[in-house]
Order: sequence, then structure tokens, then C-alpha cells
Amino acid sequence: MHLAYPAVLSALLFCTGLYGVLARRNAILVLMSVELMLNAVNLNLVAFDAWLSRAALDTLHSGQALTLFTIAIAAAEIGIGLAIVLAVYRNRGTAHIDKLRDTAEGHEPDGPGGDAHGSDASAIPAAGEKAEATA
Repeated sequence: MHLAYPAVLSALLFCTGLYGVLARRNAILVLMSVELMLNAVNLNLVAFDAWLSRAALDTLHSGQALTLFTIAIAAAEIGIGLAIVLAVYRNRGTAHIDKLRDTAEGHEPDGPGGDAHGSDASAIPAAGEKAEATA
């Protein structure tokens, strides 16, 4: 098999994952797109390892070893990433990336009697009441 076939497939997978990371707004879908990109890299590593092993008789198969290392890192990344997304979803009620970014930067919508940044004094007791209600 030619090296071009897995290389083209890997490039297509990587571009699909890159599009998913840049275009998606859901955190779970972004993590899935990152996994697609990592699998494209794994495919490239194994393809180039098989291609280079034909040239040399004594090979260490370093591409396959790196692939196993990448799979282990990807498994840890997805476990930690999903735990973070679930914790954020429990606290904020959404996994939508734009909404999370807006609340982190303080761009909350105008409420009655408050400005966009929530700098008036009436907003402070409301936050305290919310904390007491959840406790």
C-alpha cells in the first residue's frame, strides 16, 4: 500500500477535527473533535512507521510506541475533560462555550435596576441570597 492513502485519510481526519474545534459551540463536541485530531496523528505515526520499517531491517517501531503513548494521553485527556465539562454543567447549567465565556467575562444581560457589569450595590445581597438558597 502506498504511503499517500493513509496520509490523505489522516489529513482529512485532522481537517475535520480542526473544523469541529473551530466551529462547534458545545464543549462535548469540541472534545470529540480533539479526539479526531489525535487519531489522525496516530494514523500518520503508524503509517510512517510501517513505511520506514520496510527500508531498515532492524527497527524499533517507534511510531507504534508513540501511538500507544498518544492513546494513553488521549484517554487521560478525555477523562479529565469530561469531568470538567460535567462540573461546569452542574454549576452553570450549560455546556455552550459562548455562554460560558460571556459569564466568565462579566457580560451578563441587564437586569432591573442594574447595569451590564453589575456594579450597583443591590446586586451584592442578591448573590448572597442565592448562596444561602443553594446551601
